[in-house]
Amino acid sequence: MVIETPRPVRGTQDIFGAEAEAFACVVETFERVRKLYRFRRAEMPVFERTEVFSRSLGETTDVVSKEMYSFEDRGGESLTLRPEFTAGIARAYLTDGWRQYAPLKLATHGPIFRYERPQKGRYRQFHQIDAEIIGAAEPQADVELLAMADQLLKELGIAEGVTLQLNTLGDAASREAWRTALVEHFRGHACELSEDSQERLEKNPLRILDSKDERDRRFVAEAPKIDQFLSGEAQDFFGAVTAGLDAAGVAWTRNGALVRGLDYYRHTAFEFVTDRLGAQGTVLGGGRYDGLMESLGGPETPAVGWAAGIERLAMLVGDAEDPAPEAIIVVEDDALASDGLAAVTRLRRCGISAELVATGSPRKRFDKAVKAGGEVIVALAVRDGQRQVRFKADAAARERVEAALGPLARDGEASAE
Repeated sequence: MVIETPRPVRGTQDIFGAEAEAFACVVETFERVRKLYRFRRAEMPVFERTEVFSRSLGETTDVVSKEMYSFEDRGGESLTLRPEFTAGIARAYLTDGWRQYAPLKLATHGPIFRYERPQKGRYRQFHQIDAEIIGAAEPQADVELLAMADQLLKELGIAEGVTLQLNTLGDAASREAWRTALVEHFRGHACELSEDSQERLEKNPLRILDSKDERDRRFVAEAPKIDQFLSGEAQDFFGAVTAGLDAAGVAWTRNGALVRGLDYYRHTAFEFVTDRLGAQGTVLGGGRYDGLMESLGGPETPAVGWAAGIERLAMLVGDAEDPAPEAIIVVEDDALASDGLAAVTRLRRCGISAELVATGSPRKRFDKAVKAGGEVIVALAVRDGQRQVRFKADAAARERVEAALGPLARDGEASAE
């Protein structure tokens, strides 16, 4: 009987080789940058009670109505694999006593799950990096998060061709006045809108502004703009954000059509976009969500955050080659196998990446090490009954490796310590 090997689940991926190195580069750079900005690390559950997402994201959103992986556990409770980080972080802030640390700067990363059509750079299981500031109402929090994102993209080497698009959604009163005007405007053209926009008209009219359907674009262009409804306070807030970005040297451009459809979003909305990923041009996005905690039963709590897909960032980073080891220990005589193992272990414990070449034809081992491209090659051999050590390296690199190896780097020494 032929046993058929199971295939991977559609929308998932196995990450390996150069792609895995690019993925790791994104995560490692994110970890380094978040430490520079003093963001605390958090690990969040992969699944939550379904209500965490349905109450925070809204029952009418595509994520909740079409894309969530929800299931009943053995106790009959409805659980959902997380489709994003923010709702779970908000739940933890309210239930785990994190309010004592406000304003809390927090960062995390890990897998996210959405049942959507798989395409380039988008999977049903994908990965995000996420940064949030909770409990800070000042525009400075928005500026700090955007400066952090800008630095991340620069340190990844992908900032060229990426533009920060910025908009304001106003305070609660401004947003509600704008929403009312949008409903009135689009109702006058309801029969000519796309089916999706007709459905959104009553439930979530700001989402119509996001529509890519050509049937909607003319009416979107003629729609009322948020600036017509901004209160003085909302204008001052947005002015403080843009002035802060200018002071921090973060380039930005205004995009008056950039919105967030959920009611708890206020003030700043932003996206870093590029034309290097085709139609899926957003590489990092977020905004201020001052009303989210209330939707989960908590007190009014200001907050702002962003998230970015690791796979998309890794695509921009490009193929990252597996770096060559800093040092390679070559055992040219099998009698010195223990010395070779001791040497490679010492190097690794001293923070030097190292490989051991001790198998195959002894005469070909050194050539194998040269092809591997190690910065320093240390060959161990036996000559006239004595252990001999020879180096292939420049002076500075050799000095560091010799210091780490200690007595093992000298001729005639006994076997490993």
